[in-house]
Amino acid sequence: MKRLLALALLIVLVLVLGAKAGRFLIIDQPQPSDVILVLAGETNQRPQRALQLFSQGYGRHIVLDVPVNATIYEFTEIQLAQRYIRDLPQSASISVCPIQGLSTTAESKDAASCLASEGAKSVLIVTADFHTRRALSIFRRELPQYTYSSAAARDDQQFGVRWWQRRQWAKTFVDEWLRLFWWECVDRWR
Repeated sequence: MKRLLALALLIVLVLVLGAKAGRFLIIDQPQPSDVILVLAGETNQRPQRALQLFSQGYGRHIVLDVPVNATIYEFTEIQLAQRYIRDLPQSASISVCPIQGLSTTAESKDAASCLASEGAKSVLIVTADFHTRRALSIFRRELPQYTYSSAAARDDQQFGVRWWQRRQWAKTFVDEWLRLFWWECVDRWR
């Protein structure tokens, strides 16, 4: 009887924690900062969220991390990002930061020179909602000279806090939890 009760309690605990685990990944607490840094990756919601925050006074400059070696048809992502910026009314307050690395850790190191050239002391990181916790942890560890906050760019096709309701959300959830686990248990201690 005690074993059955313990098993039932364990199942309830796992279900409750699992239901909250999607929300745990998200840290959406933007603070006014010197620079709004848009992490490389998704190119629709993240820049739009950064522009929204910029218009609300959360930063004086936006830096877009853009992979150097990526191309779309015949255009590099750098060229596309520069064309995108050129057409914006805020273009004078936006710059491209070329990123070589493929991981968030490598991206933080690549972004260091761009943040330094802006004279930043505080950085508002804009990234996918599910990536905010890990991104904040990585940047705080790799570039501790800055104060950080994060803003979540939501994409309902990629992720939702009720991750078990859609196949893509579940895949994103598992992938991000594996990456967070690897960062916390392995990479941060190297």
